[in-house]
Amino acid sequence: MSDAILHFAGELMSSWWIYLALWGFAALDGFFPAIPSETLVVTAGVFAASTGEPNLYLVIAVAALGAFLGDHVSYLLGRGAGGRLLDRVKPGTRRSAAVLWARAALDERGALVLVVARYIPGGRTAITLTMGSVRYPLRRFTPFAGLAAISWGLYCTLVGYIGGRAFEDNPLKGVVLGIGLALAVTLVVELVRHHLRRKQAAFSVECSERS
Repeated sequence: MSDAILHFAGELMSSWWIYLALWGFAALDGFFPAIPSETLVVTAGVFAASTGEPNLYLVIAVAALGAFLGDHVSYLLGRGAGGRLLDRVKPGTRRSAAVLWARAALDERGALVLVVARYIPGGRTAITLTMGSVRYPLRRFTPFAGLAAISWGLYCTLVGYIGGRAFEDNPLKGVVLGIGLALAVTLVVELVRHHLRRKQAAFSVECSERS
């Protein structure tokens, strides 16, 4: 069974179609987060290390270009809807929490939050929709979207590349390791964000008590 999966994956990764798939998945993920773009990019990085196909540099470039496009589509959706898409989000849900975080983070850090949002579940779509809905200037949005897309393409591909190097004779184990590393980074980011949020809340309570 594993040999059949490995053969199929190898055929896919050696085809030029993989570049189109990487581009499409990364773009769709910008406004439809259910698309597993990160998993596909990590897997491509694994096979680039273990078999030499697809081309490592093309994987990074295509993934980044797709992510860049997806961010702009999400931004334009938010801008066109004028905030109505965000207003329809049900309070108390995980998506609502992501939107609230996006608004607060945008006020605090500006467009730089685009880079941070890449590593927060649901953060990418929430922040790009929010920036569009508040009419954040496109000329300021685009450079940071480019930086975020390049950093994400590099990160996902190189995480997969590390997994592929560790298990050159068994790419499937490399995929598991690569995805595990990506999940670990996401978990660390979430833990740090949760700790900082609690610390900030405690500081606000302390300040209010003093006043």
